[in-house]
Amino acid sequence: MTHSLKQIQNYNTLVIHSTDNSFGFGYRKNNKIDSDKLFIKKFNNDLCNNLIVEFNKFISKENLQKVNQISVSVGPANFNASRLIVVLARTISQQINCALGSFSAFEIMAKRIALKNNLFIDKQSFWIYKKLKRYGFIAGKYEISNCGQKKEDIIIREIVLPKVIKVLECKELFFEANYEDEKDLKELLNLSNKNLLNLNSNSWQKVLPLYLVSPIN
Repeated sequence: MTHSLKQIQNYNTLVIHSTDNSFGFGYRKNNKIDSDKLFIKKFNNDLCNNLIVEFNKFISKENLQKVNQISVSVGPANFNASRLIVVLARTISQQINCALGSFSAFEIMAKRIALKNNLFIDKQSFWIYKKLKRYGFIAGKYEISNCGQKKEDIIIREIVLPKVIKVLECKELFFEANYEDEKDLKELLNLSNKNLLNLNSNSWQKVLPLYLVSPIN
C-alpha cells in the first residue's frame, strides 16, 4: 500500500497507550497537531470493562469509521494493560480495515529522554531501562539517526528491542524509563503518522504485546 503526501495530510490517526498504572487514547484529524484530542485515566481492578467504556466515550462511531490508521504501545508496561490495549487495537483495525502500527513504550519516550539529556549533540546511542522486582532489568537501545535543523526534529531509531538483561554495562549510557502520559500520547501520534508509509491494512496480524517476563514479576 502506498500513499501520496496529500493522502497522508488527510489521514485521521487513533493511538492507544498504557503505562504501569494508566491507559490513554489519542486522536488526530487530518494530521493536524492542533486537532489533537487526548484522554488519560488511571486504571483500577476492572481495567477490561473500563477500557471499553472509556473508549466508547472517547470517540464516536462516526469518527471511528474515519480513522485511517491506528498505533498502539506494546510495552514494557503493566502486563494486563499491554495485553488488553493490543487486543483492542487489533480488533478495531480488523473491523474497520485500517493499518495498525506498534511501538515499544521505550521508543515512544526515547526522543524526550534524548532531548532532556542533550544527547543530540554527539548523536550518542543510549539505553532505556526498567528495574524488575525480582531480578535484572528490561532495557532497549536507541540511536539518534538524524538531528535536523532544530533539536526537536531529531529522529530516534530503536536498535535493540526491549529485552531482559541481568546487569547494566557501565561503559554505556543508561536512563531509567519515565512514563509521561500526555507527552507520550502526543509522541505516539507523531510516530504513527511518520510510520504510515510502512503500514498496510493487514498489519494488525503482526502486532503483539511484549511479553518479556511473567505477569507476576
